[in-house]
Amino acid sequence: MKCNRCSEDINTGEERAHHGQVLCEDCYMDALSPAKTCDPWAVHSAQSFAKSKGGALELNEIQQQILLILKETGGATPADIADRLQIKPADLEREVAALRHMEKLRGELRDDKKFLILW
Repeated sequence: MKCNRCSEDINTGEERAHHGQVLCEDCYMDALSPAKTCDPWAVHSAQSFAKSKGGALELNEIQQQILLILKETGGATPADIADRLQIKPADLEREVAALRHMEKLRGELRDDKKFLILW
């Protein structure tokens, strides 16, 4: 059986039904809890946490790579970043949302395309 979203194979018994679709566990979790880049409470929480840690927040390896790509390129589309990192767009969305909450990156329109740039 294949996931209706990502087309990955699903082992028998591990499929999840959601709004008439058969999903793998990862896609099911994304459907139930989508990433939200614009979340004032998440920004406030990240800022409060950073203050309690002396101003520094830890970044995971993928987040560090995203910021490095943006520094090197001056901005890139989410699709370009996902391709360079060889990760799923949904995984990139989650990392971007976390970086946005930490005010490390932001979005910008260029020629009617969404670009990610450093804050």
